[in-house]
Amino acid sequence: MINVFMDDLRKAPPGFILAKSAEECLLLLRECEIEVLSLDYDMGYGNDDGLEIAKRMVLERLYPQEIALHTSSARGRREMFEVLYPAIPPETKLHNGPLSAGRLNQLAERRG
Repeated sequence: MINVFMDDLRKAPPGFILAKSAEECLLLLRECEIEVLSLDYDMGYGNDDGLEIAKRMVLERLYPQEIALHTSSARGRREMFEVLYPAIPPETKLHNGPLSAGRLNQLAERRG
């Protein structure tokens, strides 16, 4: 099982695989078992964004065990949350913001 951090600018935290595009993130969602997925909203001009990933996750039922919305865009976070919250299964944990430092450390230690 892997952890995925989708972002076009930031580095992935320890214990995460970096997806630099929405396409790369979708490929990982479709092909791998994902424990934690952390989403950015803005993925660069002309590229699909985190909202598109959220919509695809719902349409294709591609749910990891845990989803975090680490974007700095308040509007983007709200839009992604509004798409995901009513649709995710009860066993998927949704964070309306980034993962806590404690949770990030826990994931890094398990992968390290």
